[in-house]
Amino acid sequence: MVTNLTIKLDEHIVERAKMYAKERNTSLPKLVSNYFHELTMESSEEEEISPLIQSLSGIVPYISEKDEKEMYTHYLIGAHK
Repeated sequence: MVTNLTIKLDEHIVERAKMYAKERNTSLPKLVSNYFHELTMESSEEEEISPLIQSLSGIVPYISEKDEKEMYTHYLIGAHK
């Protein structure tokens, strides 16, 4: 079911939104519909992680906050010798 929605916006915003939609080969109503759809999606849905991001996972070693503080303390001690 499709429902009409009337909203009042500053004319400059509407003009910029129309240009934005045109640059992306879509309509302003479709743009707004997509925005509302994304805005109201269930937060429990997990975002799909791209293969590139998955391949990068684990490259940087995890350093706990305790280890980080200890490393910084050793750095400071060494810097003031």
